Amino acid sequence: MKTLFYYLILLVFKNYNHFYFKKFKIYGLDNIPKSGGVIFSPNHQGAFLDPLIVGTTCGFDLTSLTRSDVFGGVFQWFLDALKMLPVYRIRDGFGSLKKNQHTFNLCYELLANGKKMMMFSEGGHHNEYYLQRLSKGSSRLALEAQAKSKNSKVYLVPVGINYSHHQLPWQEVHVVYGKPIEVFEFLESYQKNNIKTVNLLRDTLEIEMKSCLWLPENDENYLEKKKFINLNNTKLGFPELKKKLAFSTKELSTFQQKGTFIKFWIKLLSLPNLMPLLVLRKVLSFFPDIVFQNSVKYSAGLFIFIIWWFLLFFSGIYFHNLSVGIGLVVGSLFLLYLRQEIVSMCFFNK
Repeated sequence: MKTLFYYLILLVFKNYNHFYFKKFKIYGLDNIPKSGGVIFSPNHQGAFLDPLIVGTTCGFDLTSLTRSDVFGGVFQWFLDALKMLPVYRIRDGFGSLKKNQHTFNLCYELLANGKKMMMFSEGGHHNEYYLQRLSKGSSRLALEAQAKSKNSKVYLVPVGINYSHHQLPWQEVHVVYGKPIEVFEFLESYQKNNIKTVNLLRDTLEIEMKSCLWLPENDENYLEKKKFINLNNTKLGFPELKKKLAFSTKELSTFQQKGTFIKFWIKLLSLPNLMPLLVLRKVLSFFPDIVFQNSVKYSAGLFIFIIWWFLLFFSGIYFHNLSVGIGLVVGSLFLLYLRQEIVSMCFFNK
C-alpha cells in the first residue's frame, strides 16, 4: 500500500509541476550515475517544495533525510510511504543524537545496494539565491558509506534548484544536476585523516553546487541581480542566464513595477476563484516563515482548487446541464491562468 501511494504521489506531482510552474526546465540528467549509491545534494530555498522537485525529476526512487520533529503522530504513515528517514539535531535534545546512528546504518545499507538518497547539505532552508555555507553531514555520510562498502561506488551529485521567484506561483524553475563527485577517490585520504578529508569533500561539493546556481555568491551586486531575476521572469536557458548574471549590473536591464491599474485587473480576475484563493490565504497564515509560501501554495493549492472545480462542475450540472458545468470549470481555469499571467508579467522594461 505504501509503495502504491509513493508512486501515485510521484505521478501526480511530476505532471503537476508543468501546471504550477510557467516553465519547468531540467538540465544534466545524464550526469546522474546509473549504478552505485547516490546522494543528491540540492540547495534549499523552497522548504518542502525542494524534495518534491528532486524526487519528481531525478528518475529514481528516492529516500530523503528529514528533520526528526515532523515524525510521529498521524503523519508517520505518510512519511514512511514517502521514504523519509529522521535526522536528529542538537535542538531535539543532546540524547536524541544517539538515534542518528540507526538512521545512518540504514543509509549505509541503501547506498551499498545502489539506492539513491537526498540530503540538504546547507542544513536549513532559506530565502536567498546564493549558496549558504555547507554542513559536513552529507560529506561525512558519503565517506562513511564508501568506507563500509568498498565494492560499490558512492557518488555525491550536486543539484541546483533555481526559482525565478521564491513566493509566487506560475514562475520559472531551472533544475540543474551537476557533475557527480566520485567519493571513492577520497577514500584513501579519509582513512589517513578523516577530518581533513571531510572538509575537502565538503569544499569540493560546494564548488560543484555553485556551478548549478544562477547566483551562487552574495557579492556586492547580489540584490540588483536578484531583482533582475524576480522582475524579468527570464526566458533564457540556465547557461545563458548564468553567463548574463556574471556581468556587472550595468549590463542588466532595468525595470519598474506597474501600479494601481495592474492591481485592479488582478483583483477583478480573482473574483471567479475568490473562494479557493481566500481559503489558500487562510492556510498560508498558519505558516509565518516566508520560505514556506511557495511550498504551501504548491501542495495545498492543488487540493483546494481541485475541490473548487468539482463543486463548480457538479453545481453547473445540478442547476443547469453538463455543458454549463464544463463551461464553469473551463472559465475558472482560464481566468486563473490570466490572473497568474498578469501577476508574473506585472514588471516590464522601462
